[in-house]
Amino acid sequence: MSVTRYRRFLKLCEEWPKDESKKGRDLGTFLRQRVASAFREGENTQISDPEKCDQIYESLARINSNVYKEKFPRAKDTSFTGVTVEECRMLLATGSMQQMNEAKRGMWKTLMGRFSSKPGEGLPEKPEK
Repeated sequence: MSVTRYRRFLKLCEEWPKDESKKGRDLGTFLRQRVASAFREGENTQISDPEKCDQIYESLARINSNVYKEKFPRAKDTSFTGVTVEECRMLLATGSMQQMNEAKRGMWKTLMGRFSSKPGEGLPEKPEK
């Protein structure tokens, strides 16, 4: 039975799309790595919990075949914000995420510069008694 499970996971990996715009965060790449790790001995791998293995496979197969997308169709191809699927892909691309992180770091440095003045600097002086 390990042979069948291994081959089913391999087929799923072949079908699962890769998103090259999400380097290091792509679900397809992650899935391939997990399958390689779980089936280190290929077809000869002994599965400790075959039932759980089958459940994981069935769940991933349902996601890959868009079962839930078809079961629960969307009225619009946008999110509640009005962002389309393609715009969302562009925003979540690794390059865009890096730019946003750099912008956050720049804003954080600016805020820290404003609020971390030396003691007594920028504070109103206390009136002497």
